[in-house]
Amino acid sequence: MPRSYPSQKVADWKSESDHAGRAESVAMSDGGWHTVVPVDHPAAPLLSATAVRCHCQQIYSNVAHGQSPHFIWRTNQLRPAAAYVAEVIRERYPDLSVPYHSRWRHFEASGVDRWGAISRAHALDGAERARVRIDLVIPSVLLDAGAGADWRFLDAPTGKSLTRSEGLGVASLDLFTAGILSSDATQPLRSDAAALSRLRAGDIARAFQVSGTNPLVGLEGRVALLTRLGEVAAATPAVFGAPARLGNLFDFLLAHSCDKKIDAEFILGTVLRALGPVWPSRMSLDGVGLGDCWPHPAAVGGRVPFHKLSQWLTYSLLEPLEEAGLTVTELDALTGLPEYRNGGLLLDMGVIEARDATFHTRPLQVDDEAVIEWRALTVAGLDLIAPLVREALGLSAETFPLARVLEGGTWAAGRKIAAAKRPGGAPPVNIVSDGTVF
Repeated sequence: MPRSYPSQKVADWKSESDHAGRAESVAMSDGGWHTVVPVDHPAAPLLSATAVRCHCQQIYSNVAHGQSPHFIWRTNQLRPAAAYVAEVIRERYPDLSVPYHSRWRHFEASGVDRWGAISRAHALDGAERARVRIDLVIPSVLLDAGAGADWRFLDAPTGKSLTRSEGLGVASLDLFTAGILSSDATQPLRSDAAALSRLRAGDIARAFQVSGTNPLVGLEGRVALLTRLGEVAAATPAVFGAPARLGNLFDFLLAHSCDKKIDAEFILGTVLRALGPVWPSRMSLDGVGLGDCWPHPAAVGGRVPFHKLSQWLTYSLLEPLEEAGLTVTELDALTGLPEYRNGGLLLDMGVIEARDATFHTRPLQVDDEAVIEWRALTVAGLDLIAPLVREALGLSAETFPLARVLEGGTWAAGRKIAAAKRPGGAPPVNIVSDGTVF
């Protein structure tokens, strides 16, 4: 069964929320908003990494038994894929000292420690440093959906043209440091509800250098996520304080730790419940939008959750929390991320084979059954590859959790093999993105 919040912690959250006078629901006008989900709500079991893993395993089993019209599973290709990943890890990290897979790596594009320079210039330390890091990383992750092959970001200090995740990361860092996400000109390094709620497409377009010749996929969707983020933060003072600031999430997690230890899935559960209303609601259950959750007939209940960006955010919270003195436990409760590079690796290495060759060429929608199935196979496949990678490297799960396998790792290997197979390193699928999933 999926894990949930410890009952006392849920009760504390509810009483704190009620005491703060939070409305019991948030505006439902676009069908994409809901209140913080109680643990006894029918949707709650779908809001966990355990649910992601279990439902994806169901789809994997269906495919492995030859019952899928979309894919063939090639078990004999797992070891070659793992060997390729291990080779990439050794190339990138010869000492095998691999950091967590997170947004922070993108701020280091071209080998420049941008965050380090900013934190030193502003003399950030202690709890405030953690708050500022969270102020930065939450909107940055929400802006991290696929940029499209034609978008570029010119990084003025280095003169380099950055693309894809690195470009999005550095652009979002510039947006943040410019104070655009703060309503207090004297404290530019923060993200608060007031500033987020009034963002417009032009703000993001200027910061991300968008033009007719430099188009960014899903611009409107990204802006909508950030403005919703502001509205939701303001409506959840128990987590984000009043007036609402994203960095106050640190104080909430610290208060709900035990001897400064906190479970990774508790962090994800907080993200899913507190920020759940931010996501567009494609599917809902008893009035609650399920976010990155999709229909598939092979999954129990006909639904398979992924929560890709929420898990990506959770991975990206690890470093700020640990730097501030918290110990995050049970890291491998989180799953691999079902996106272009991890999923592309499995396709390019032949672990997953499409029955219909046009899967690789035709435009696909995020809710296509084949795309949903491919994403589920990615989650299951990463769980199978990770121990083989550790075996090849001679490392244990304790010293080399999935968060390091991904970074070292499967994501980088997916990018490398894509570059070897296709001009420009395009993924082996063409998904029409709205900027909120991929």
